[in-house]
Amino acid sequence: MQALDSPPFYQRLSLSLLGIGLIMTAIYLGADIIVPLALAGLIAVLLRPVERWLVNMGMPKVVAISLAVLLAVLIVSAVGVLLSMQLADFSDELPKLKRNINEFYHDARRWIRREYSVTYRQQAEYLKNAQTKTLENFQGTETLGAVTGPLTTLILIPIYAFLLLYYRTMLLHFMVVVFPEEHKEKILEGLGQIKSIIQSYMVGLLFETTVVAILNSIGLLILNVQYAVLLSIMAAILNLVPYIGGIVATVLAVLVTFISHPETDTVLGVVGVFIVVQFIDNNFLVPVIVGSKVKINALVSIVGVLVGGALAGLSGMFLSIPAIAMMKVVFDRVDDLKPWGILLGDQTPEQEKKALLKLVRRKKMIEEE
Repeated sequence: MQALDSPPFYQRLSLSLLGIGLIMTAIYLGADIIVPLALAGLIAVLLRPVERWLVNMGMPKVVAISLAVLLAVLIVSAVGVLLSMQLADFSDELPKLKRNINEFYHDARRWIRREYSVTYRQQAEYLKNAQTKTLENFQGTETLGAVTGPLTTLILIPIYAFLLLYYRTMLLHFMVVVFPEEHKEKILEGLGQIKSIIQSYMVGLLFETTVVAILNSIGLLILNVQYAVLLSIMAAILNLVPYIGGIVATVLAVLVTFISHPETDTVLGVVGVFIVVQFIDNNFLVPVIVGSKVKINALVSIVGVLVGGALAGLSGMFLSIPAIAMMKVVFDRVDDLKPWGILLGDQTPEQEKKALLKLVRRKKMIEEE
């Protein structure tokens, strides 16, 4: 008979699914507030060793936090300046790009007329209708929010990171006292593991991004591709979005290369460079640098990235992996949620089978005693 203080299985499953649904709804409705705060949380965890080192050097806490946040802002600004310089060089080639685009446009129109019997006038009408709809979309009130939203986020993230570091002790104390006393040890252990995972993940991610940018730059420079550094950095940044970012980066690089270097050999060379770099990244860099810290299987990672994108856009895709890693830490320490932790884990079927057989044998030994 089911114990009175233990809810039945279907009720526990219903509560778990309801909780997940409520969390996803809250993220979708409050993405403008939650996403900057979550990004700031990742940065705060990453900057915590820097802040601790500065405090140990004798600096006041406020000064140490300010310098740590300022260092992060300067690094991001330096990358932004480098990209801006490359974009400035890219803009100098606009007349050439316009000429190549016009040639491609006329060739495409002739091909469409020849293959699909669509006259030039009909094609012009289709383009005119598409331009009208595009202008209507840009003239809407949402456009202002699309432009000002990222600017507001960029301003809020450093402020949030500073405050999270400053009030870190208070937040940790809250996480401990909000749960019953008998769970205090588990809470502290879980928080410590979450901090370790996030720090290792972020450091590994930065190192992986740097290596990918260098490898892309070497390959594109060997091919003598224009804007090699710009394409390499943009591809490395897009690669921060697991699985999907690499595909988008490759398509973008091929399009830009095709406009400035329409030769087939160059385009194929660019594709080859990105395929080789992606192979090195997926089979060596990610498993060694990132995968060893975040124990999540590939299926859950891909689905999580897609769900994160649907809930909070590009930022949600980036935040999905650390969010799932933190969820797994929590699931592994709550008895009713341990099955979900197994679902998120990266154990192979053989490992799962061995663990299950071991659990069955242990249960039989207990029953025999």
